[in-house]
Amino acid sequence: MDNVLIIILVALAVVAFIVLIASIKIVRQSTALVIERLGKFHRLLHTGIHMIIPFIDRSVGGPISLKERVADFAPQPVITKDNVTMQIDTVVYFQVTDAKLFTYGVESPIRAIENLTATTLRNLVGELELDGTLTSRDTVNSKMRIILDEATDPWGIKINRVELKNILPPKDIQQAMEKQMRAERERREAILRAEGEKRSNVLVAEGEKEAMILRAEAKKAAMIAEAEGTASAIKMINDANPNAAYITLKGYDALKVLADGNSTKIIVPSELQNVTGLLASLKAVVEPDEKEKK
Repeated sequence: MDNVLIIILVALAVVAFIVLIASIKIVRQSTALVIERLGKFHRLLHTGIHMIIPFIDRSVGGPISLKERVADFAPQPVITKDNVTMQIDTVVYFQVTDAKLFTYGVESPIRAIENLTATTLRNLVGELELDGTLTSRDTVNSKMRIILDEATDPWGIKINRVELKNILPPKDIQQAMEKQMRAERERREAILRAEGEKRSNVLVAEGEKEAMILRAEAKKAAMIAEAEGTASAIKMINDANPNAAYITLKGYDALKVLADGNSTKIIVPSELQNVTGLLASLKAVVEPDEKEKK
């Protein structure tokens, strides 16, 4: 009898321990647990240790992650406004903000987001032409995020970001676009080369112009300096009041220059007095000019 009592007590202790263990729920960080009591929503369990009533309270499904998730959906066929069929795949970043709505709001939430993303993408791209679709990716992303975020509010889901991952036009369209881009690059290259040659020619012409101006200015300065030197020499001679002997010597120098020239005929006055008289006449002509300058 005592052995039976001991067995019963041990069995009761084991059952009590099992019930105690079943009544304890530990919820991990960034997760939530939905508890139903007798088939009806009772409460949400957040991070920490919680006590429930075994066999009366039960968790629905399992812990629901509250962290941001990434859903990479398969490519979808989309027709643009100009009747070009493209394959576009999307990536959606979302987060569960209400575990209760996420549990009871919609059946298969991820599948629902995928279908909603596909229909929204078709509606938006159907209003754009091919070029607009390729260049307006950011606009499509922002519009899709707003539409999906509003549609998933009743499901306890917040859409944080939507990205068009790949946009794949048909093969013939891709080849045409590649040819167009190649032609555009060649055109830009030709324009840059022509502009470079034009700039080079302009620089060469400007250099030649400046060189000619500098040579002309140098020649002008040399002529002015020579003229000023000649005038200064004549003035100094006049100021010194040269005598007949000096003028005669200058006459001999002039004759020597004439004799060294390339002319075949040299006319020499028969009398030296004529040379002296000629130089004296030149002196007389120069002196009034110097006086007028003073």
